[in-house]
Amino acid sequence: MLAPYACQPEASRGRLHPEHMSTFRSPFQRDRDRIIHSSAFRRLKHKTQVFVEHEGDYYRTRLTHTIEVAQVARTIAGQLGLNTDLAEAVALAHDLGHPPFGHTGEDALALLMQPYGGFDHNAQALRIVTRLERHYADFDGLNLTWETLEGIAKHNGPVTGPHASGSHAVGSGPLPYALAEVNGLWDLDLGTFASAEAQVAAVADDVAYNHHDLHDGLRAGLFTEADLMELPVTGPAFAEVDRLWPGLDPARRRHEALRRVFGVMVEDVIAVARGRLTASNPQSVEEIRAMDGPIIRFSKPLYQNLKAIKSFLFTRMYRAPPVLVERSRVTAVVNDLFPLFLSQPGLLPADWQGDIAQAFASNDAKTALARVVLDYVAGMTDRFALQEHARLMGEGH
Repeated sequence: MLAPYACQPEASRGRLHPEHMSTFRSPFQRDRDRIIHSSAFRRLKHKTQVFVEHEGDYYRTRLTHTIEVAQVARTIAGQLGLNTDLAEAVALAHDLGHPPFGHTGEDALALLMQPYGGFDHNAQALRIVTRLERHYADFDGLNLTWETLEGIAKHNGPVTGPHASGSHAVGSGPLPYALAEVNGLWDLDLGTFASAEAQVAAVADDVAYNHHDLHDGLRAGLFTEADLMELPVTGPAFAEVDRLWPGLDPARRRHEALRRVFGVMVEDVIAVARGRLTASNPQSVEEIRAMDGPIIRFSKPLYQNLKAIKSFLFTRMYRAPPVLVERSRVTAVVNDLFPLFLSQPGLLPADWQGDIAQAFASNDAKTALARVVLDYVAGMTDRFALQEHARLMGEGH
């Protein structure tokens, strides 16, 4: 039984292109399945989380991160009486728009695309699921439900208006062109909060990367367990493990401590959400959307503690000297490939030449061409981008 404030499948606003209902799957289950079977989802296997994909078999990629986010989202959504299928669908789609080399690649493409409308990975995810996946006979994209598209667009908070928040918010500024195109076809109510299911997916993202970045940073030798003993949340977790199992094997000690960190985050979110839902007593998803703040979030004390952990990770991991060297190298790869394809679009594969021809026929051919090149480069995996760079620019470039 779903809570009254959950997204009810039978009350979905539907799909942009009407379809017959499935006989055995809800609309949100179909969305989830289409995302999993998409080409963009498969490419996440070879896209960076923090470390470039080929650097080690045990580090997280975008795919393993996404699966972890979906698992957390289902757990939290289930405990709160929300629609677990919708929460999972949004979680599975939330990183589809990431380019190769993670945030480093995104930063490089954002600068390159400044003259042509910019680049935002969240907006690019919408472009992928509404235009770039081309497998179905009746439509481009995956023809996802309105609720899933809404969740992708604003799981981090409203994009526009007085409550605009999160890294993808524009407030009163112009929308990213990819988001503007989708919103022009189907109003996603960008000034309101998303459903509680989409908010769960956003918090699950935080839970997953806070946990696995600690694990990956330890494995990479960028910091030690002794460093984590000095931090909130992680320090008490290690202390508890040492009390319960003194002298435990180091690898088991690490796992036991970090699974406790994971549990602290999940339990905090569930407890805070239950309290806020009880106090506000929403009777529909529309009441969730109309609130002046998110209903799903960490408690203030834990949020402050997680800020301290993120600050530590920023200094010791995301800006660690070996990571900075790799950031510089892969930024150069993107900075070489994008202008090369822009000046010589004939280098793009044959199945992209139709898009190139449409770009040249448009009123602003240069911008249209840049956006096609962006779609191609942003869709690359780390491995393919490095291979193409070596092939087109030469190994010693």
